[in-house]
Amino acid sequence: MAASASASTATSSSVSEEELTLTVKWSGKEYTVRVCADDSVGELKRRICELTTVLPKRQKLLYPKLIASRLADDSVLLSQLPLKSSLKMTMIGNGKRESIELKNPCREGKKLLVLDIDYTLFDHRSTAENPLELMRPYLHEFLTAAYAEYDIMIWSATSIKWVELKMGQLGVLSNPNYKITALLDHLAMITVQSDSRGIFDCKPLGLIWAQFPEFYSSKNTIMFDDLRRNFVMNPQNGLIIKPFRKAHANRDNDQELVKLTQYLLAIAELDDLSTLNHNHWERFTEDNVKRPRHA
Repeated sequence: MAASASASTATSSSVSEEELTLTVKWSGKEYTVRVCADDSVGELKRRICELTTVLPKRQKLLYPKLIASRLADDSVLLSQLPLKSSLKMTMIGNGKRESIELKNPCREGKKLLVLDIDYTLFDHRSTAENPLELMRPYLHEFLTAAYAEYDIMIWSATSIKWVELKMGQLGVLSNPNYKITALLDHLAMITVQSDSRGIFDCKPLGLIWAQFPEFYSSKNTIMFDDLRRNFVMNPQNGLIIKPFRKAHANRDNDQELVKLTQYLLAIAELDDLSTLNHNHWERFTEDNVKRPRHA
């Protein structure tokens, strides 16, 4: 009985460890994944995705002791599985293709601006004979001003072909006054789950930071999107932009990009953008304009 109780205590202690460091083998390489015991299998897969670009739904995890079937259930807690940091887990799955399409080189010393398309730069629901009629006012002026301080990436929840088509029609990819660093599409998004929103796809900035660590991080990145859920994994780096809808009725009065230009230039001199509350960007801009600059 004493031996049994001792073994039970040891097992309980093992599963209650706060952090697990797992090694995942994929495509001939080994990746170190740190998770907590109370994380779910779904969370483990999301972290593996950030390292390998293999979407959670495409991952098949293989592990000794015949627990592979339980690793297929995203709701299972890691504390319920006999995982050990000393053992290696093998993953089978295809990585994302063209998740980040680099158009121009990253520039040293520049911050990063990540932009959504639908309802942010373009009213994709209204009809028009010419796509330029649905382009958000002052788009090119905004991108030109931002380019002085920021590398610019366009990230849409659609396909890369649609992104290239729309940005090409709007003249964004050929404007001589600025350059787009990269395009991202739905393949770069990952699926997450929350109590309030359920299951949905979002845009993890960590994928960009992992691919270009010498250029970008949470400290120098800001994302504009009309949907808050898209930057749920990086809320400190997201700014909710007023959606641009009904272009024909609103294009003469929409000043959002003009005001956001002032904000971007005002914060460009800061060392850490993640410390800002971007929900109050209009107030910050007003205060900065009123405050005289010292030589």
